[in-house]
Amino acid sequence: MAAIVGAVIAWPDRDSTWRSVLGALSFLAGALVVILATRALGSSMTPFPRPVRTGHLVDDGPYAFVRHPVYSGGILVFAGIPLALSPWALVGTGLLALVWALKARVEERFLAPAYPAYPEYRARVRYRLIPFVY
Repeated sequence: MAAIVGAVIAWPDRDSTWRSVLGALSFLAGALVVILATRALGSSMTPFPRPVRTGHLVDDGPYAFVRHPVYSGGILVFAGIPLALSPWALVGTGLLALVWALKARVEERFLAPAYPAYPEYRARVRYRLIPFVY
């Protein structure tokens, strides 16, 4: 996030190579996180807040660091594109991050009763989206 704020502050330099590199790195890192998190979830993956009936609690891979790494990776992907193109597009990324943060809260209301080990997992993995921040 600090890198995003710094990029917006320094935006007058329209042809900045460092912004393009930072945007590409953010995009690639986010895509990797999404792929790893999706693979870790396997058949438990769903776009809906309510877990699938045949699902199981995943607490390894990216899920050992944050409770909702698919959203974390998506935010990195959608932050990387505007870093290279336009600071105003970061507004959309911020709104998407807010929506996913709210969805994560709703999701956790369904996960706790569905998986008896979820409260212990939530206590062990303290952060929803961003390690050491949120």
